[in-house]
Amino acid sequence: MMTGTFRSLNGFNYRLWAGGALVSNVGTWMQRTAQDWIVLTQLTHNNATAVGIVMALQFGPQALLLPLTGFAADHFDRRKLLIVTQAAMGALALGLGILTVAGVVRLWEVYLFALLLGCVTAFDAPVRQTFVSELVAESDLSNAVALNSTSFNAARMIGPAIAGVLIAVVGAGWVFLINAASFAAVLASLSMLRIGELHLRARAAPVRGSLVAGFRYIWQRPDLKAILLMFFLIGTFGLNFPIFISTMSVSVFHAGAHQYGFLSSIMALGSVTGALLAARREKPRMAFLLAGAAVFGGGVTLAALMPSYGLFAVALVIIGVAAQTFTTTANGAVQLSTEPAMRGRVMAILLAVALGGTPLGAPVIGWVADTFGPRWALGVGALSGFAAAMVGLHYLMKYRQLRVRIVGGRLRFNTGWPDPMATLVPAESRAARQETS
Repeated sequence: MMTGTFRSLNGFNYRLWAGGALVSNVGTWMQRTAQDWIVLTQLTHNNATAVGIVMALQFGPQALLLPLTGFAADHFDRRKLLIVTQAAMGALALGLGILTVAGVVRLWEVYLFALLLGCVTAFDAPVRQTFVSELVAESDLSNAVALNSTSFNAARMIGPAIAGVLIAVVGAGWVFLINAASFAAVLASLSMLRIGELHLRARAAPVRGSLVAGFRYIWQRPDLKAILLMFFLIGTFGLNFPIFISTMSVSVFHAGAHQYGFLSSIMALGSVTGALLAARREKPRMAFLLAGAAVFGGGVTLAALMPSYGLFAVALVIIGVAAQTFTTTANGAVQLSTEPAMRGRVMAILLAVALGGTPLGAPVIGWVADTFGPRWALGVGALSGFAAAMVGLHYLMKYRQLRVRIVGGRLRFNTGWPDPMATLVPAESRAARQETS
C-alpha cells in the first residue's frame, strides 16, 4: 500500500486513469510545442502576436461556453462525456497533422483548429477536473488533484523535449499525428474503469438558472472570490509561457527547436516539483496561494533580467514551482470546499476565469513582446503575480485577521480565524446553503 504523496494510486480506477492521462498529456504537450513553433518560425516571421492569437482562440471558448460547460459537468455522466471530448480532441490533432505533413497548412487553418480545440476543451476541462472526485474517496481528493497536476507537468517536461527533437528530424506534422494516436491511451483507460467502484455522488437537479446559482454561490464565499480574482490576474497576464519562452528563445537567445523544447521541459521540472510538494500536504490553504503568487512574481522578474540562456533556464525552474504551487492549491481548495452538487459549475467558472482571460492577455503580451521586446512582456507577467499576492493578502487581513510578527528574527504570520480551506464545508458554505434553501 502506498501512503503519503502517492496514496491515491492505491485505487485501481485512479491508477488506470492516471496511466492513460499521462500518455495523452505527453502527446498534448508535444502538439502545443510544435504548434507554437510552426506559427512563430514557419507561418510567420517570428510574430509573437500570432502566437497570442492562437492562444486566445484556444482558450477563449472557456468563457464563451461557460453556461453550457458548467451545466454539462454537473448534470451529465462524466465518464461518457470525457470519452466524447477526448475522441474529438484526437480527431482534431489528426486533421492538423495531415495538413501539416502534406505541406499545405496555412496560418488561418491553425487558427481554425485552435478555435475548434478550444470549444472541445471548454467542455473537457471542468469534467476532467471534477471526474477525479469520482475516482477517489473524498479524503484523498486533494492528493489526487495534486497527482493529476504532477502527471500533467511530468508530461510537460517530457513532451516539449521530444517535440523539439522530432520537429528537427521529421517535422511538426508528425508530432501532431503522434498526439492524435496518444488519445487512444486515455480512451482505453476510460473504457476499462470499474464502474461499480466509482465514487458517484448526487448530481444537481437540472433547473433553470443553474449557472446563476453557481455565481451566487461564489459571491457568498469571500475565499472563492479571492481565489478567482488571483487566478484571473495570473492566468490572463502571467501564464503565457508559449509566448514568453518562444520569444526569448528565438529573439533574445537565437536558439533552435532543440533549445526551445528544452526550456519548456526545464520549467516543467519545477512544475513537477511544485505538484509533488502539494501532494504531500493534507489540505490546501490560502497561505500557500499567497506564497505561490508572490514567488511567481519574483521568479518571472528574475527571468526577465537573466542575461544568458542557462540562467534563464534556472529562473524557469523557480517559476514552475511557484506556478504549480499556486494552481494546484487553488484547484484543490475550490474542489474541497465546494459542495459536490455545485462542484462542476464552480470549477467551470474557475477555469473560465483562469483560461478565459487568455484571449485578453495573450494578444497584449504578444504585442508587448513585438513592440518593446520579450523581457518587457515578462515584466507584465511578473506584475500579475505581485498583484495576485496583494489580493490574497487583502483577503487574509480582512477575513482571517492576519497578523504579522517577528519571532526569533523570522517573520511569522498568524490568523485569528480558521482557514475555510482546512475543512470540507466552511462557514461561508453553510451560510450559502441556509440562504439558498
